[in-house]
Amino acid sequence: MTDILIVNARLVNEGREWEGDLRISRGRIAEIGAGLAAGARETVVDAAGRRLLPGMIDDQVHFREPGMEHKADIATESGAAVAGGLTSFMDMPNTSPPTLDRDALEDKYARAAGRARGNYGFYFGASNDNLDNVRALDPRSAPGVKVFMGASTGNMLVDDPEVLDGIFAGTPVPIITHCEDTPMIDAELARYRERYGDDIPARCHPDIRSREACIKSTRLALSLARRHGTRLHVLHISTADELALFERGPLVAADGTRKRITAETCIHFLRFERDDYERLGHLIKCNPAIKDASDRAALLRAIADDTIDVLATDHAPHTLEEKHHPYVRAPSGLPLVQFALTAALECVHEGHFDTARVVQKFAHAPAQLFDVKERGYLREGYWADLVLVEDRPFTVTREQVLSKCGWSPFEGSTFRSRIASTWVNGALAWDGAHLVGEAGGRRLEFDR
Repeated sequence: MTDILIVNARLVNEGREWEGDLRISRGRIAEIGAGLAAGARETVVDAAGRRLLPGMIDDQVHFREPGMEHKADIATESGAAVAGGLTSFMDMPNTSPPTLDRDALEDKYARAAGRARGNYGFYFGASNDNLDNVRALDPRSAPGVKVFMGASTGNMLVDDPEVLDGIFAGTPVPIITHCEDTPMIDAELARYRERYGDDIPARCHPDIRSREACIKSTRLALSLARRHGTRLHVLHISTADELALFERGPLVAADGTRKRITAETCIHFLRFERDDYERLGHLIKCNPAIKDASDRAALLRAIADDTIDVLATDHAPHTLEEKHHPYVRAPSGLPLVQFALTAALECVHEGHFDTARVVQKFAHAPAQLFDVKERGYLREGYWADLVLVEDRPFTVTREQVLSKCGWSPFEGSTFRSRIASTWVNGALAWDGAHLVGEAGGRRLEFDR
């Protein structure tokens, strides 16, 4: 493993930016300082004033393996993630088969070993009939338990009130929830099918998967968490209305106390709005739905004022052929990992918040929330997961896309920052144009 000295960088970490150097040795950050002298066997990288960030931790991805490898797999999607500056990922349990027992969980870890270019963790899933498995989960084996309180694939929709109560009362790790009320969605879908048949216009998606369905389900999750004192993380907040339900302020207070109930939004809710359905159609169909311009504006403010604690992708690729089906058969989900960080930095260029805020929401907060050991920060002794960012514009083209599905909703978008280099566990994994070396991701450790 090569020792590396990165000099003349603008380091961004824990709320501040400063000029400095960073030394990597044996895969870890060995020293941070100014004017560091290179050793005889060190490779020197001149950052030339570019920003050096901790690698992003994406706590919400669907890499589709096992069972849906025609859309994506761990190898391809982790490569796309590393090219986008995302050095660790946490993958969802709604695969085929779903991750509902220990054997299925360990199978996914085995699949990732030697194939994942980024560091990896896999969520355990909840269903109406695996409560005993959830309660017996080793807290160090998974970042959390995923509860679909809205529509899902297979048998992962948890809608039995007694089971929900039991999950919130007895789960040994953070609960993460997808909150949409299925009966409300089904009723709206039936109404729109009466009018349009199967070929419902894409612009109707945010009305079918409505804000009211989100609010009702989110209220239920919060009431259960408060009743039981559960650590609850609500995923992909898409509406301004839901923001009023959450506490404003840092994830970890000055006295060390941590929020018990936290909120997350996703990069597509910060970059798209209802008018974009006319241009992109089902390419931006996702659950929950992208909603109004006013929701987008509110979510940007919520990142800035700490109502939203985490920024993620909900990367969920489908083939173009699938996306071009009529509405009722066109699947929901977008491929996002490769351009998520550059899209977030575009929000910085637009003046919504600064780079340190992006690092807080996309790196520090996931590490804090899920007790990730020795990652998510520029700290001596931590693993050297690093991203070098340069402010040089580029326009996204289909030819650049590394995800197996081969397309991006950002095609044609021009971003003012790009990923110049990514290091995973101290090894160069992306050189700004190509993936480099072998898959070097490691299993995430959870310090519990």
